[in-house]
Amino acid sequence: MQGGSTGIVYGGLKYQARCIADVKADANNTSFLAGTLSLKEENEVHLIRLSPSAAELVCEGLFYHPGEIWDLASCPFDSRLFSAVFASGETNGAVIWKIPELYGQSNSHLWNNFILWWPIGKHDKVISIDEQNLFLWSLDCSRKIAEVQSQESVGVLHHLSGGAWDPHDRNTVAAFCDSSLQCWDLRTMKKTNSIELVHVRDADYNPNKQHIVATAEDETGIHLWDLRMPNFPFSELPGHAHWTWAIRHNPQYDQLILSGTDSTVNLWLTSSNNSDDSTSESQSDSPTQKMDPLLNSYTDYENSLNNSAKKNGRYAWSSREPSMFASLSYDGRVVVESVKSYLPRK
Repeated sequence: MQGGSTGIVYGGLKYQARCIADVKADANNTSFLAGTLSLKEENEVHLIRLSPSAAELVCEGLFYHPGEIWDLASCPFDSRLFSAVFASGETNGAVIWKIPELYGQSNSHLWNNFILWWPIGKHDKVISIDEQNLFLWSLDCSRKIAEVQSQESVGVLHHLSGGAWDPHDRNTVAAFCDSSLQCWDLRTMKKTNSIELVHVRDADYNPNKQHIVATAEDETGIHLWDLRMPNFPFSELPGHAHWTWAIRHNPQYDQLILSGTDSTVNLWLTSSNNSDDSTSESQSDSPTQKMDPLLNSYTDYENSLNNSAKKNGRYAWSSREPSMFASLSYDGRVVVESVKSYLPRK
């Protein structure tokens, strides 16, 4: 199924943009952060909220930001905190902001880096990754600083391009590069497991099931993996006509997955059960195995949802209202879509 956008549009971004993030800690509102990418003008971060009537998107805050904003991520336990990856002239790096003041800064000399927050609950650590290094930072909120607690190099043969923090284990992070997905133990900063010979563009842990990871790959589409059995994926989806750049599980309904590339966002219905978990019914009897897993394709976007240099930032599920997601076009148009009609029956 394909179609243009039928969602709620926010057109308040003045400049081109590439990143949007859900404000996870906002329990009272469906909120998102969007950042602009202007070379000549001072860039902006917009705090966008869905109105109580769910009829419009309104700007609840506008904050100026130095440099082009390449990635945003919200703190999962404090709605005032968010991280931003930026480029400004010869300066490239990541900062953590506290609305409306600067909270701290890290890795100002790095380019291809980004910030990971542990997605579940309060944690005083964040992770940053550049092409060849993994950093674990300790946050001190009272002093408004971040200090490196430990770091590890992955070596010159690998070039990290992204990562995902295990929501079920705060000591495990998955980082991906041009030839593998690597799992690291943050206590020892040692690699514990890997999926080899895959060119991963993005990865996302299943929020409800341990050991399950979805990967978006170059020419092979989307794979679901059980990290206890990393030699072969237990399920796959065809992905997109072009490379699949990004992937995200729904925070509540983990059978729903969003993937993106170029000017298209796809909504998939898939089983996240591997063979060990499928005891109640065989795959041949499962209704999800008999239907087209592609539920809808949202195509009414400028050719902008992809970016090979950074992890996904062009769409985000709402944590407060899992039946909604926001997407961002390069022209600065934000659209919130409802997938309520596609929610799996309980």
